[in-house]
Amino acid sequence: MEQMSEENMEEVKVLEAQIEHLQAEVSALKCQQQDNHKDITFHFRGHMQEAMSCMCGQRQGDKMEKVLSRLKEEVEELEEHLKLQTKMNGISLNSCITKTLQSSGRKLVQQLCVSGRCSELVFQVEFQLSEVKEGSGCGRKISDLNVVMDASDLQNFSSFLSGVEESRDLLLFFRTLRTFSDRCDDRRRTFQHFKEKYPSVVSLPGGCRSAVMTLNHPELSGCVLFVHWSVDVSREGGVSPKIELLTKIPEKALQLFPSQAVGGAAEAFQSLLRLLGPEAALESVIMAVSLSQDT
Repeated sequence: MEQMSEENMEEVKVLEAQIEHLQAEVSALKCQQQDNHKDITFHFRGHMQEAMSCMCGQRQGDKMEKVLSRLKEEVEELEEHLKLQTKMNGISLNSCITKTLQSSGRKLVQQLCVSGRCSELVFQVEFQLSEVKEGSGCGRKISDLNVVMDASDLQNFSSFLSGVEESRDLLLFFRTLRTFSDRCDDRRRTFQHFKEKYPSVVSLPGGCRSAVMTLNHPELSGCVLFVHWSVDVSREGGVSPKIELLTKIPEKALQLFPSQAVGGAAEAFQSLLRLLGPEAALESVIMAVSLSQDT
């Protein structure tokens, strides 16, 4: 019995030592947690926390003014940086929603939804971003890419969007979107310029952002020229404007003109395009149709 009692006492001592060791570890972990919380508060809440304290009256005088002044400067710097980025790439972001799907020490998977606009083109991009630690670096991979464009005239853009979703090439999408938008803006400015300069001849049935401009003289009823200006986008991201001249001439009018001259209007216009460029070629046609009425 005495031997059993001694053995029990030894076990109790061992257990007590283990309990003390665990208590020490718990205490150390609590201290570490408090230190980490202080670091997080310092690094991520610093200036904002000070500003809120000042606004609540916890800090007064010169220190409050310095904190608010520093916070204002930082906000202004961020705004200037955002304006510069928007001016450089032509893309303005309206929102970015991030949802964490998986998070571990080695892998992070997030679902992102980014919406914005490039000139008059509104877009929304959804995708999954996976980050995996590889040695000292970090590998990133995009999956489940889905692009939604809010525009009525994107027939020539749909094939490219399908290719981007398959290749998951976000850089190609944004680069091509900017180029496509610039070419559409060139067309809009040109159509609007001629509509204002030659109002009695030029009309834009679909508005200045449409692909069609019509030319007709008030005294030549039924004789209409159509300028069709499309912006084609290849599956690889190549952007190429295409301008064509189409004619609508009544049968009676055709009898009064040499058929070869009327029939060759489209080919002649293409020659003008190659020699003069879009604006000069279009103005030459408009002036011929207007009979110098608006000049």
